Amino acid sequence: MELPVIESLDRLESVVAAHPGLYLRYSLGPERDAERSSVDYESGLSLPGLSATVMDAECWWTRPLKDWLARQMCKYADLAEKDDERRPWLLTGRVVARGPDHEPLLVDVRPVAWIDKAVVEEAREHYEKHFDAGRDSTG
Repeated sequence: MELPVIESLDRLESVVAAHPGLYLRYSLGPERDAERSSVDYESGLSLPGLSATVMDAECWWTRPLKDWLARQMCKYADLAEKDDERRPWLLTGRVVARGPDHEPLLVDVRPVAWIDKAVVEEAREHYEKHFDAGRDSTG
């Protein structure tokens, strides 16, 4: 699918800031995703939409938007690392439910842009520099 490509974390930040309501998805791409909805792999159940990650920062988030985006990019980056055909891309859509990890499930999906894999690496570096990565709530 012919979509623009976001090639830096700074560019991603400007796009998300200018266009509220964007989501991130790691998959084989919009054309492939149009053929079927997401699946809960533990139960085997089909989900009523595509699972995605929210790119808009929550109202309680007081840190820079770039920090939020780096964290969100890293949240499911392992999906792309496990399968070279999976790529990150931005989309819009209507939330119809929540998935097993409380992620939004989208229908009426509209692809917006591919995200270059270099942005994933840049996000990981930013995340590791600015966060206590791996810390949990029990400590």
